[in-house]
Amino acid sequence: MSGRRAQAARNDQVILDAARAVFVADPGAPISAVAERAGVGISALYRRYAGKEDLLRRLCSDGLKTFTAEAEAALAEEGDPWSAFAGFMRRVVDADVHSLTINLAGTFTPDEHLHREAARASDLATRVFDRAVQAGALRPGLDATDMSMIFEQLAALHLGDEERTSQIRRRYLALMLDALRLTTAPSPPGPAPSAEEINRRWIV
Repeated sequence: MSGRRAQAARNDQVILDAARAVFVADPGAPISAVAERAGVGISALYRRYAGKEDLLRRLCSDGLKTFTAEAEAALAEEGDPWSAFAGFMRRVVDADVHSLTINLAGTFTPDEHLHREAARASDLATRVFDRAVQAGALRPGLDATDMSMIFEQLAALHLGDEERTSQIRRRYLALMLDALRLTTAPSPPGPAPSAEEINRRWIV
Protein backbone atom coordinates (compact mmCIF):
# COMPACT_ATOMS: atom_id res chain seq x y z
CA MET A 1 0.00 0.00 0.00
CA SER A 2 1.03 3.60 -0.48
CA GLY A 3 2.26 5.56 2.51
CA ARG A 4 -1.08 7.27 3.10
CA ARG A 5 -3.08 4.06 2.71
CA ALA A 6 -0.73 2.19 5.01
CA GLN A 7 -1.08 4.91 7.63
CA ALA A 8 -4.87 4.82 7.28
CA ALA A 9 -4.81 1.04 7.78
CA ARG A 10 -2.66 1.43 10.89
CA ASN A 11 -5.00 4.07 12.27
CA ASP A 12 -7.97 1.81 11.64
CA GLN A 13 -6.26 -1.06 13.47
CA VAL A 14 -5.57 1.21 16.43
CA ILE A 15 -9.28 2.02 16.58
CA LEU A 16 -10.28 -1.64 16.30
CA ASP A 17 -7.82 -2.70 19.01
CA ALA A 18 -9.15 0.04 21.26
CA ALA A 19 -12.76 -0.92 20.51
CA ARG A 20 -12.13 -4.55 21.36
CA ALA A 21 -10.49 -3.65 24.67
CA VAL A 22 -13.23 -1.16 25.60
CA PHE A 23 -16.27 -3.23 24.63
CA VAL A 24 -15.01 -6.57 25.92
CA ALA A 25 -14.45 -4.89 29.28
CA ASP A 26 -17.76 -2.99 29.16
CA PRO A 27 -20.23 -3.67 26.32
CA GLY A 28 -22.28 -0.68 27.44
CA ALA A 29 -19.40 1.79 27.05
CA PRO A 30 -20.01 4.75 24.72
CA ILE A 31 -18.16 5.03 21.44
CA SER A 32 -16.39 8.10 22.81
CA ALA A 33 -14.47 5.76 25.15
CA VAL A 34 -13.04 4.04 22.08
CA ALA A 35 -11.87 7.34 20.59
CA GLU A 36 -10.27 8.28 23.90
CA ARG A 37 -8.44 4.96 24.24
CA ALA A 38 -7.32 5.06 20.61
CA GLY A 39 -6.09 8.62 20.97
CA VAL A 40 -8.16 9.92 18.07
CA GLY A 41 -10.87 12.51 17.77
CA ILE A 42 -14.46 11.32 17.72
CA SER A 43 -14.86 12.77 14.22
CA ALA A 44 -12.00 10.60 12.96
CA LEU A 45 -13.76 7.55 14.36
CA TYR A 46 -17.08 8.48 12.79
CA ARG A 47 -15.41 8.91 9.41
CA ARG A 48 -14.66 5.17 9.54
CA TYR A 49 -17.70 3.83 11.38
CA ALA A 50 -21.26 5.12 11.29
CA GLY A 51 -21.83 4.34 14.94
CA LYS A 52 -21.29 1.88 17.77
CA GLU A 53 -23.26 -0.95 16.14
CA ASP A 54 -21.23 -0.63 12.96
CA LEU A 55 -18.04 -0.91 15.00
CA LEU A 56 -19.35 -3.92 16.93
CA ARG A 57 -20.29 -5.66 13.69
CA ARG A 58 -16.77 -5.08 12.38
CA LEU A 59 -15.20 -6.52 15.54
CA CYS A 60 -17.32 -9.66 15.33
CA SER A 61 -16.70 -9.98 11.61
CA ASP A 62 -12.96 -9.88 12.21
CA GLY A 63 -13.35 -12.51 14.93
CA LEU A 64 -15.27 -14.76 12.56
CA LYS A 65 -12.62 -14.32 9.88
CA THR A 66 -9.95 -15.47 12.33
CA PHE A 67 -12.06 -18.47 13.38
CA THR A 68 -12.77 -19.36 9.74
CA ALA A 69 -9.10 -19.15 8.80
CA GLU A 70 -8.17 -21.55 11.62
CA ALA A 71 -10.87 -24.01 10.58
CA GLU A 72 -9.67 -23.87 6.97
CA ALA A 73 -6.11 -24.49 8.14
CA ALA A 74 -7.25 -27.54 10.11
CA LEU A 75 -9.15 -28.93 7.12
CA ALA A 76 -6.08 -28.44 4.92
CA GLU A 77 -4.00 -30.69 7.18
CA GLU A 78 -3.62 -34.12 5.64
CA GLY A 79 -2.37 -35.98 8.69
CA ASP A 80 -4.08 -37.30 11.80
CA PRO A 81 -7.64 -35.86 12.16
CA TRP A 82 -7.26 -35.72 15.95
CA SER A 83 -4.11 -33.59 15.67
CA ALA A 84 -5.90 -31.26 13.25
CA PHE A 85 -8.88 -31.00 15.62
CA ALA A 86 -6.77 -30.41 18.73
CA GLY A 87 -4.59 -27.87 16.91
CA PHE A 88 -7.70 -26.03 15.75
CA MET A 89 -9.00 -25.87 19.31
CA ARG A 90 -5.69 -24.55 20.64
CA ARG A 91 -5.35 -21.86 18.00
CA VAL A 92 -8.90 -20.61 18.47
CA VAL A 93 -8.41 -20.41 22.23
CA ASP A 94 -5.13 -18.53 21.76
CA ALA A 95 -6.84 -16.10 19.34
CA ASP A 96 -9.46 -15.39 22.04
CA VAL A 97 -12.24 -14.75 19.52
CA HIS A 98 -14.91 -16.04 21.91
CA SER A 99 -14.40 -13.16 24.32
CA LEU A 100 -16.39 -11.25 21.71
CA THR A 101 -19.20 -13.80 21.88
CA ILE A 102 -19.59 -13.91 25.63
CA ASN A 103 -19.45 -10.12 25.98
CA LEU A 104 -21.17 -8.81 22.85
CA ALA A 105 -23.90 -11.33 22.00
CA GLY A 106 -27.26 -9.62 22.27
CA THR A 107 -25.83 -6.09 22.51
CA PHE A 108 -26.27 -5.20 18.83
CA THR A 109 -28.13 -6.39 15.75
CA PRO A 110 -26.06 -8.54 13.34
CA ASP A 111 -26.59 -7.82 9.65
CA GLU A 112 -26.99 -10.36 6.85
CA HIS A 113 -23.29 -10.28 6.04
CA LEU A 114 -22.44 -11.24 9.61
CA HIS A 115 -25.03 -14.03 9.55
CA ARG A 116 -23.44 -15.43 6.39
CA GLU A 117 -19.97 -15.28 7.92
CA ALA A 118 -21.22 -17.03 11.06
CA ALA A 119 -22.89 -19.77 9.02
CA ARG A 120 -19.69 -20.39 7.06
CA ALA A 121 -17.60 -20.48 10.23
CA SER A 122 -20.00 -22.96 11.80
CA ASP A 123 -19.98 -25.17 8.71
CA LEU A 124 -16.19 -25.32 8.60
CA ALA A 125 -15.88 -26.05 12.32
CA THR A 126 -18.44 -28.84 11.97
CA ARG A 127 -16.36 -30.36 9.19
CA VAL A 128 -13.27 -30.32 11.43
CA PHE A 129 -15.31 -31.98 14.18
CA ASP A 130 -16.91 -34.56 11.87
CA ARG A 131 -13.57 -35.62 10.49
CA ALA A 132 -12.33 -36.37 14.01
CA VAL A 133 -15.52 -38.29 14.74
CA GLN A 134 -15.17 -40.37 11.59
CA ALA A 135 -11.60 -41.22 12.60
CA GLY A 136 -12.89 -42.56 15.92
CA ALA A 137 -10.94 -39.92 17.83
CA LEU A 138 -13.77 -38.42 19.92
CA ARG A 139 -15.86 -39.86 22.72
CA PRO A 140 -19.47 -40.78 21.91
CA GLY A 141 -22.38 -38.44 22.38
CA LEU A 142 -20.62 -35.22 21.38
CA ASP A 143 -21.84 -32.61 18.92
CA ALA A 144 -20.01 -29.87 17.05
CA THR A 145 -21.92 -27.30 19.11
CA ASP A 146 -20.11 -28.57 22.21
CA MET A 147 -17.00 -26.83 20.85
CA SER A 148 -18.73 -23.45 21.13
CA MET A 149 -19.47 -23.97 24.80
CA ILE A 150 -15.90 -25.09 25.50
CA PHE A 151 -14.47 -22.07 23.73
CA GLU A 152 -16.72 -19.74 25.70
CA GLN A 153 -15.91 -21.37 29.05
CA LEU A 154 -12.20 -20.92 28.38
CA ALA A 155 -12.64 -17.33 27.16
CA ALA A 156 -14.32 -16.53 30.48
CA LEU A 157 -11.15 -17.42 32.40
CA HIS A 158 -9.10 -14.45 33.55
CA LEU A 159 -6.29 -14.71 36.10
CA GLY A 160 -3.55 -12.15 36.52
CA ASP A 161 -2.08 -10.55 33.41
CA GLU A 162 -2.50 -11.56 29.77
CA GLU A 163 0.35 -14.08 29.87
CA ARG A 164 -0.97 -15.81 33.00
CA THR A 165 -4.49 -15.88 31.59
CA SER A 166 -3.16 -17.55 28.44
CA GLN A 167 -1.36 -20.18 30.56
CA ILE A 168 -4.51 -20.95 32.52
CA ARG A 169 -6.62 -21.27 29.38
CA ARG A 170 -4.13 -23.64 27.78
CA ARG A 171 -4.01 -25.71 30.97
CA TYR A 172 -7.76 -26.25 31.07
CA LEU A 173 -7.99 -26.78 27.33
CA ALA A 174 -5.49 -29.62 27.71
CA LEU A 175 -7.73 -31.21 30.35
CA MET A 176 -10.80 -30.76 28.16
CA LEU A 177 -9.06 -32.28 25.15
CA ASP A 178 -8.19 -35.34 27.24
CA ALA A 179 -11.87 -35.64 28.17
CA LEU A 180 -12.97 -35.27 24.55
CA ARG A 181 -10.58 -38.01 23.45
CA LEU A 182 -11.68 -40.48 26.11
CA THR A 183 -13.41 -42.78 23.61
CA THR A 184 -14.20 -45.42 26.23
CA ALA A 185 -16.22 -42.94 28.31
CA PRO A 186 -20.02 -42.90 28.21
CA SER A 187 -21.92 -40.13 26.45
CA PRO A 188 -22.14 -36.90 28.46
CA PRO A 189 -25.43 -36.35 30.30
CA GLY A 190 -28.11 -34.27 28.61
CA PRO A 191 -28.28 -33.13 25.00
CA ALA A 192 -25.72 -30.85 23.39
CA PRO A 193 -26.82 -27.24 22.80
CA SER A 194 -28.77 -26.77 19.60
CA ALA A 195 -27.76 -24.27 16.96
CA GLU A 196 -31.00 -22.42 17.73
CA GLU A 197 -30.08 -22.08 21.40
CA ILE A 198 -26.65 -20.75 20.52
CA ASN A 199 -27.91 -18.31 17.89
CA ARG A 200 -30.78 -17.04 20.04
CA ARG A 201 -28.30 -15.18 22.24
CA TRP A 202 -27.50 -12.82 19.36
CA ILE A 203 -31.07 -11.52 19.23
CA VAL A 204 -31.25 -8.07 20.80
